[in-house]
Amino acid sequence: MKIIAGLGNIGKEYDKTRHNIGFMVADELARRWNLENAWRTDRNALYAEYRAPEKVILLKPVTYMNLSGNAVGPWAHFYNIAPEDVAVVHDDMDLPLGTIRIRKNGSSGGHNGIKSIISNLGTDAFPRFRLGIGHPAHEQQAVISHVLQRFAGDDKQTIEAAVKKMADALELWLKEDGDLDKVMQQFNTKPAKARKRAEKEAEKETDNPNP
Repeated sequence: MKIIAGLGNIGKEYDKTRHNIGFMVADELARRWNLENAWRTDRNALYAEYRAPEKVILLKPVTYMNLSGNAVGPWAHFYNIAPEDVAVVHDDMDLPLGTIRIRKNGSSGGHNGIKSIISNLGTDAFPRFRLGIGHPAHEQQAVISHVLQRFAGDDKQTIEAAVKKMADALELWLKEDGDLDKVMQQFNTKPAKARKRAEKEAEKETDNPNP
């Protein structure tokens, strides 16, 4: 049995904002699994159940972002689900827009939703499916404005493609019965600049096989 928790803030004013990328991924999975009208509320979360073939609980906490653990924790504890079977999907300002990074564990990285989940689960050893939303500046007000902003233009197209790709990664995680190494190998992507730099270095090595 597994949990997939997409993080975000509840309410129309937050719908499809950068901070709600986790909700967007959860909604994409619900669409694929024909669960769009199956959402119910319990233990501080909107939830829907799916079998793939084991039971999967899709969660969207209704606690607001900073208290996400008050939803994820109770669901995991009630069903006695191991932390490694609790996948958390969230935004990451330190990643370029649309970049996917998946990791097995680690600190909160300053993300209050993750900090809350670590506190409630009593461990940081749970999978993180992070989606980059870019970083505007380091001023606090600019950060707040950025994460509560909706996507538009090219950014919207980029993030829509990334949301679908992240849903693909989660489905592979389920298919591989939680084998995160295979998922990371396939879906962890490099930012465009780093990728181009790596390609150039590879070309140099090809041109000069015996330096």
